[in-house]
Amino acid sequence: MAKATLGLISVFLYGWSVVCGFSLDASTPTKAAASLWQDVPQGPPDAILGIAQAFRACEDPKKVNVCVGAYRTSEGNPWVLPSVRKAEGIMLENNEIKEYLPIEGDAAFVEKALQFAYGKNAPLDRIAGVQTLSGTGACRIGGAFLNAFLPGRTIYIPDPSWGNHKKIFEACGLTVQTYRYYERSQNGLDFEGMLEDIQTAPKGSIMLLHACAHNPTGCDPTPAQWQQIYQSILERDHVAFFDSAYQGFASGDSEQDAGALRAAVDAGLPVLLAQSFAKNFGLYGERCGTLSVVCGTAAQKDLVMSQLKCIIRPMYSSPPRHGSSIVKTVLSDEPLTEQYYEECASMANRIVDMRTKLVEKLHEVGSTHDWSHVTQQIGMFAFTGMSSDMCDQLTEEYSIFLTRDGRISIAGLNDNNLEYVAKAVHAVTDGKSITSN
Repeated sequence: MAKATLGLISVFLYGWSVVCGFSLDASTPTKAAASLWQDVPQGPPDAILGIAQAFRACEDPKKVNVCVGAYRTSEGNPWVLPSVRKAEGIMLENNEIKEYLPIEGDAAFVEKALQFAYGKNAPLDRIAGVQTLSGTGACRIGGAFLNAFLPGRTIYIPDPSWGNHKKIFEACGLTVQTYRYYERSQNGLDFEGMLEDIQTAPKGSIMLLHACAHNPTGCDPTPAQWQQIYQSILERDHVAFFDSAYQGFASGDSEQDAGALRAAVDAGLPVLLAQSFAKNFGLYGERCGTLSVVCGTAAQKDLVMSQLKCIIRPMYSSPPRHGSSIVKTVLSDEPLTEQYYEECASMANRIVDMRTKLVEKLHEVGSTHDWSHVTQQIGMFAFTGMSSDMCDQLTEEYSIFLTRDGRISIAGLNDNNLEYVAKAVHAVTDGKSITSN
């Protein structure tokens, strides 16, 4: 019966197309469609995801991916945290529903997420927080909010910064400038340049700050330097916009890694926070995060919340619930929370171990360069200091895929590929300066 019905429908559509004078043959595009889109140009590939695509297409059996910031085990495999699996089991037992979340997301998740970032004694009565599509979505919502209610102000991002920051904030209508952050010739923080740029920026500017484990450099200010940065921000009436994508990955201690953010709130800075659970919970594909705005009063919080919801509703209406339910479940169960902290520390410790082994192996294979900056950096990435030409050579001759600024994901290294990578890096840097261009 079903086949007969489908056959009648097909005959009807064919006859209707003949009467109307057009073809339903999908292999023959209509003139209207061909004309309409003829001026659409080829878009440029994403600087990071495009490299990942090239890695997948590469057929070299020795290929190595040290580009994308995703944790890998010592065997080179993705890892789902056991605490995450256990949380999913609890959710299944509790018959977790799949209904829409409110515009602002799961309130219980948001509360746990903000306590994770700001501390258990955080002034949640005056922090407006909404669930977002990971850190990228948080930056986008935050940028739209800033453009709407602080119009005409410039947002300053560090040089260098995560490659998507500039694109996100420009898409929000903000003017984007940079402040000095990393001194490539010395492979270290340009603290004096950073302070000077903050102090000379127009009053009321927005300063984008990496909460910990700066991407791509892995170089963070010290607690004393953070205090000087905050003093300059206060003196210039700037706004501090933190991006926290690696809490727990810097030191292995999630509480310690939140220190810079918490100190900013204690200092009385106007603070926004984009928070992601992609890296530290391994929830890359769940797109789980928050955006929060520290307000002066509870009444201000309510007003800000109302406007954040107005931004979200026409954009994606409401966030996905699976990833946020995982985080909420883990952080609501004390034994599970403790297990999570141990697992997060194990990821951070493996990365620290691979940093040390990489530098040791580079010296073993004959490199005479000073690679100490690699072990001094923290987080998922190492900013090697290699030039773009060196990076191109690594990819073209050795099938080692990395970004052209010399950043490598330490998580992509393991005992099986470490010697190969070290020999290749030595080959392209031998006798040459390793200062990034």
